[in-house]
Amino acid sequence: MAPLNVGKLSMVGTSGNKFPAIREHLHKNITQAYNGLDTGFESFPGNEERDPEAYKKAIDALSPGDAITIFTPDPTHYPIALYAIQRKIHVMITKPAVKLLSEHQSLIEEAKKNNVFVYIEHHKRFDPAYADARNRAVRGNLGEFNYFYSYMSQPKSQLETFKAWAGKDSDISYYLNSHHIDVCESMVPEYRPTKVMASASKGIATDLGCAPETEDTITLLVDWEKKDGSGRRATGVYTASWSAPQKAGVHSQQYFHYMASKGEVRVNQAKRGYDVTEDEAGLVWYNPFYMKYAPDEEGNFAGQGGYGYVSFEKFVDAIQALKEGRATLDDLDKRGLPTLKNTIATGAILEAGRRSLDEGRPVEVVEKDGQWALK
Repeated sequence: MAPLNVGKLSMVGTSGNKFPAIREHLHKNITQAYNGLDTGFESFPGNEERDPEAYKKAIDALSPGDAITIFTPDPTHYPIALYAIQRKIHVMITKPAVKLLSEHQSLIEEAKKNNVFVYIEHHKRFDPAYADARNRAVRGNLGEFNYFYSYMSQPKSQLETFKAWAGKDSDISYYLNSHHIDVCESMVPEYRPTKVMASASKGIATDLGCAPETEDTITLLVDWEKKDGSGRRATGVYTASWSAPQKAGVHSQQYFHYMASKGEVRVNQAKRGYDVTEDEAGLVWYNPFYMKYAPDEEGNFAGQGGYGYVSFEKFVDAIQALKEGRATLDDLDKRGLPTLKNTIATGAILEAGRRSLDEGRPVEVVEKDGQWALK
């Protein structure tokens, strides 16, 4: 990301008393680590204030064409994004985009009306192995979609980290299954989901003091069909868990198996062929491919090649192209970026999975003339 693409920065929370510690953390871990790299930002609300709607004041301080990123609890994505979009501010939202399909479609309409770019931070699209697999599938080298299985997990410590909202505001499927469902959606643009059935295990999270309704592991069984009416069907199975062992060696297991009519892909990105063993930590598989934190030979930040960085870079570059007239919103959709339009099937599957768990039944996904609904 070229330095000139990003100027003034600001940060928003609900409680201003957290900002002094955040500034100290950034100074220690970034400024001092990378030759004095500037980490200054304006903060909302003030240090002694608490304001759940501080985002409005922060967005009002921006100008049309500016951009924000939303990395907040899932239920807050929609109101924050809508407020920004209606003021012609470009938006990046951490996955999942929103919790409800109706909200997803509402944002699509508002973004088009205001000609702003809304991008979902599905960084796994830019993992080199995942991106190459997607390219092979989309080009048709592997043939017709037939089966997709994925698994993603994090250790039980995450249940402590997210205890305030786990099982109440959102679930592990929204949090982790969203990665691989999006990857699958991006690999099979000629297919659409038609039915979702969810199953979940419980007991570990509740033993750790989480809300009684908190699931440990959620699996979604999804029927897909080809859009051309040929009758071709495929199956997707997506499993996510935040009850993995504390010392599994990796922070996140992440792998998938994609099978098609002429070939298959198996990707396991948990260990990445790189392990470190230390007396106290034991055997650990790190992930420098997401973000490289080691400075370059001159002491500068050198993580620009990491797919976590690339995900942000694509967002900023797309906005620049839009501003300069080098691309339209339709052009950006066609590039295969994780835009609102290109992630709507993921949104539909995630809500359908939640409904399936709550109602104990399969949920149909219906799409007609670009409008999606659940039954």
